[in-house]
Amino acid sequence: MKEKKTMRLTVGQALVRFLAAQWSERDGEEQRFFPGCFGIFGHGNVAGIGQALLEYGEEMPYYMARNEQAMVHTASGFARMSDRLSTLACTTSIGPGATNMVTGAALATINRLPVLLLPGDVFATRPANPVLQELEDARSYDASVNDCFKPVSKYWDRINRPEQLPSALMAAMRVLTDPVETGAVTLSLPQDVQAEAFDWPEELFARRVWRIPRALPEARDIEDAHAILQAAERPLIVAGGGVIYSGATDALRTFAERTGIPVAETQAGKGSLPWDHPSAVGSIGATGSTAANALARDADVVVGIGTRYSDFTTASHSLFQNPDVRFVNINVARSDAFKLGGASVVADAREALGALDAALAGWTVPDAHRENARDLTARWNAVVDGAYGLDHGDPPAQSRIIGIVNEESGPRDVVVCAAGSMPGDLHRLWRTRDPKGYHVEYGYSCMGYEIAGGLGVRMADPSREVFVMVGDGSYLMMAQELTTAVAEGIKLVVVLVQNHGYASIGNLSETVGADRFGTRHRVRTGTGLDGAPIPVDLAANAASLGADVLRASGDEEFRAALRKAVASPRTTVVHVETDPLAPAPGSDAWWDVPVAEVSERAATRDARAGYDDAKKAQRRYL
Repeated sequence: MKEKKTMRLTVGQALVRFLAAQWSERDGEEQRFFPGCFGIFGHGNVAGIGQALLEYGEEMPYYMARNEQAMVHTASGFARMSDRLSTLACTTSIGPGATNMVTGAALATINRLPVLLLPGDVFATRPANPVLQELEDARSYDASVNDCFKPVSKYWDRINRPEQLPSALMAAMRVLTDPVETGAVTLSLPQDVQAEAFDWPEELFARRVWRIPRALPEARDIEDAHAILQAAERPLIVAGGGVIYSGATDALRTFAERTGIPVAETQAGKGSLPWDHPSAVGSIGATGSTAANALARDADVVVGIGTRYSDFTTASHSLFQNPDVRFVNINVARSDAFKLGGASVVADAREALGALDAALAGWTVPDAHRENARDLTARWNAVVDGAYGLDHGDPPAQSRIIGIVNEESGPRDVVVCAAGSMPGDLHRLWRTRDPKGYHVEYGYSCMGYEIAGGLGVRMADPSREVFVMVGDGSYLMMAQELTTAVAEGIKLVVVLVQNHGYASIGNLSETVGADRFGTRHRVRTGTGLDGAPIPVDLAANAASLGADVLRASGDEEFRAALRKAVASPRTTVVHVETDPLAPAPGSDAWWDVPVAEVSERAATRDARAGYDDAKKAQRRYL
């Protein structure tokens, strides 16, 4: 038998070379799965992975981040923009560098986005415990802070010996490239093991292509869905992120046009149809359009495609009010396909839509249902027109700022947001023209995602202008990746909306009878945080991080500044103040946030009475 050839490399070097050789393939198109690695170095990874990235930089480009959580957000933004066919690796030192990534890991796993996390770990050989930044646990010397990643990772492993690396890498790739199981994958790497040499089989570094499968639907599942839909008179499609990830937007358009079923969109599914398509009725749920929500309340069949039915989508199970409503759920994940007691089609969205369309050949919705959907949508579009043109004075309403960005952006440009009041306003108001034109992280709604995530979006597709919309609250959480964008020459347009507080939670606070307590950025006085606005200058802060900055006062000055930012080749922050109390269109839908059951405050008691009344509409769908 011919002896297999080996290569003597450190664990860090072997890891980097393996990652550089991984590719994904779907529908015959191949792409590198890891086109780069973000990292911040410390004593726990500089001599291992750091040295390997230096030595093999041509195979695996390295990007320096400024915050460990932020670089995971960047990888998530990259993965989402790449339809989960590519992602970035992230490496940190031990201790706080590692635990800073935990929030990013949770975001990736909740949003089902593949990211590979490579935190350093304490010595496997334990020569001089405790080492710097080691968590001493008297119950087990094998414990480290990296155990925190276990509940937020889809696969977790610790590489205590070089021999363990190949099987761990293969398991990591299996999870990362699985549309159902994907999320954060964590490989903890003790710092001594990273630098240890081993004789590796050469085939470990051979080019490997991971095929992303398209699961085909079962014929009987299609028959069941066909029977349910054929009896429907007022059906509604709920398009989720799976429509976009599977590249099923054309199939959805064909299906909707032929059958006449109106299409509502979740946060992740926004862009499944262009906003002005005849079948598009806008966003759905707690942050939805009145058109989609009216149709949802009356729907006798709801076809969920690639959605996990979050509480915002279902208005906390209060939205679908038809007593005889039935659900048909198309999803690659069986756990999602069975939600709400639905008839499940466990399959790729594109393949399932094609099969269902063929089965329903000749069937369409009644004309009255088409006309009702178009009438409701026309009325909603008039509401959006009014919000875009709202003359609120100075400072302008947030809806006016959103309208200007929408009007000044191109059809393929991308808007990025994550937390605060803007995700709700964007979901209701943003007019998406391209399947990848809307990128709001609302699975975790993580403050601080915006700039870092926008960086990942632009890295994944440099041909598109990226508009990052971020409020002052989120900006204060995490803005430092502006420096990374500047260093790498990656251009972003950042719209920094200053409203001196947490507008979203301020509004919610009022609805639960808490009178915006703890939501305003104010100087403390003798009676609390109720003084003048804190004299921060976020525009100056952005400039100090290396970005170009334009200050705008009022809507027309903002429009001029935005045009200048778009024309610039450099990352530019446009700073504008808005009025957090300006009116914005509502959704006519509810979100379940419990209110204190007893209180001495009349506002809280009134809010509880309203909550108890709204709770009556909540249902269990079995």
